[in-house]
Amino acid sequence: MREILTTAELARVCAGDPLIVWAGQGFRPGVRAWYDGDAVAVAAPDLSKRDRLAVVGPVDSVARLAAEVFAEVGPSFRPFGDEQLIRDLADHVPDLAFSAAFGWMDTAGLPVVTTTAAWLESDTGVEALLTDAAPTSYAWPGRSGVRRWAAATGDSGELLSVAADAWSAPEIGFLAGVATHPVARGKGLSRQVCAFVTAELVKHHGRVGLMVDRDNAAAIAIYQRLGYTYRRVAAAHFQ
Repeated sequence: MREILTTAELARVCAGDPLIVWAGQGFRPGVRAWYDGDAVAVAAPDLSKRDRLAVVGPVDSVARLAAEVFAEVGPSFRPFGDEQLIRDLADHVPDLAFSAAFGWMDTAGLPVVTTTAAWLESDTGVEALLTDAAPTSYAWPGRSGVRRWAAATGDSGELLSVAADAWSAPEIGFLAGVATHPVARGKGLSRQVCAFVTAELVKHHGRVGLMVDRDNAAAIAIYQRLGYTYRRVAAAHFQ
């Protein structure tokens, strides 16, 4: 097992896998990464609400590497990667249980959408909107890694739809916290806000990613129309 010390090295050993590079978070304090042959593991504490261990490679190699990594970082880190790899890894690692399957989506394209959305000067009102429209959101004002919010607003300046720049890495931005007030749904506002944030993050980082529930067909369709491609991923945890 060899430790990875730079983003350039991480990108090289994972062949530029955007999920793995994103998990590296530019090697902010606390993030560590390793590889052994074709297996790569990135331990990122408090990343999108969890201590995550992003992994890629053949399952036998990943299982061996993960065992050594867990000895370094402890069992709070949840393996995260392609769905079949995580399912197989749960069968290889004692006391590791499959948690859930969902989607990773990313794009390097600039969406062509007319939008009135813009970055907010403050996050006033965002928490109330999330409470009403998306109480299970991982991104909330003041949460670690949540940087800023964009919104589409009504005639009186009220927040109708929001999305966050959260847990972005230098090489790949991250879109989270998407929510639209119930009274404003069906008007295309979520697409406008997501298009704005996507374009802003692509311009700054070169690529943007997000995570989505796999049964949220409406959201997936919006993201696909904005140029995102879907990837089946999953997570596991220690029992």
